[in-house]
Amino acid sequence: MTSLTSRIVLLDTLKDRPAAALLVDGKLEDLAIDPLSDAPLPGAIYRAIADRPVKGQGGLFVKLPEGSGFLRQTAGIAPGQRLLVQITGPAEAGKAYPVTTRLLFKSRFAIVTPGAPGLNISRRIKDDDLRADLEALAVAGMAGADETLGLILRSACAEADDTEIAEDIAAMRDLAQAVLADLQGNAELLVEGAGAHETAWRDWADPLPDDVIEGGFADHSVLEMIDALLSPRVALGEGHMMIEPTRALIAVDVNTGADTSPAAALKANIAAARELPRQLRLRGLGGQIVVDFAPMPKKDRAILDQVIRAAFKSESEVNLAGWTTLGLYEFTRKRDRLPLTDVLA
Repeated sequence: MTSLTSRIVLLDTLKDRPAAALLVDGKLEDLAIDPLSDAPLPGAIYRAIADRPVKGQGGLFVKLPEGSGFLRQTAGIAPGQRLLVQITGPAEAGKAYPVTTRLLFKSRFAIVTPGAPGLNISRRIKDDDLRADLEALAVAGMAGADETLGLILRSACAEADDTEIAEDIAAMRDLAQAVLADLQGNAELLVEGAGAHETAWRDWADPLPDDVIEGGFADHSVLEMIDALLSPRVALGEGHMMIEPTRALIAVDVNTGADTSPAAALKANIAAARELPRQLRLRGLGGQIVVDFAPMPKKDRAILDQVIRAAFKSESEVNLAGWTTLGLYEFTRKRDRLPLTDVLA
């Protein structure tokens, strides 16, 4: 059965920098903009040099060509040791870049995972015959590779040609083996992180877009959608919510507006919970998030809890902590990109 959902990827520029937008049924679903600075992008892989451990924080600093990284790991690492690390997110002002030694070599169809052997196929691919065909491709593609390398075939493989998948597997396998063998020397950038256009091509392919358009931000009202994201106010029918970053956390306040019906609070809160993942993603906001939902009976919290869990189900690295004694809702979200206000500054 053909999906009626329309997916359009726009590849354009914003402030003379590469930018990409994903529209689903005309609604802005994701946004990528290259930063103005030469700071490393998430996904960049470095040969780094271990520096000093940080007492009480369970990690250590590593030396990078552009500054320092912070690795939440100390076991088995000595000062001066060469390490391969990957940038996991942007650095806050004045702080080190977050890094990990768990490298991922990611393409549109394949992810090679050093130190995590095994062949895996996305669970979103349900067809048994297709899974068998992909398993055969995986086995052939990783034949003769280092035994410590694992492979994940992404869900976009369901609509891809066998030749394309095989080429992606080979490219990521060869890149991983070359990088893993390049451990000698000073701190150095070995693999660049994905820019906006590469991110769109690589990560927005499931399901495949109906159209990929060069340019198009103005024609599809993306500029107006971005302007709306720079305001803290988000309309929710008759109600609204305010999303306001502070130095310590992201504060969200939900209001019913002019609606004074008995169900107004629950209705506004459900709308806010469903919209919040998209808003945080597009605004580039993460860390500690505290939501002051519109006042409602405690018995309605169970309903709202279900909506919140469903809304954030597809979001990676979100920890839903739950309700506080003051009736606020707390959760954390990984900082996976720079805040939109910083990117556009």
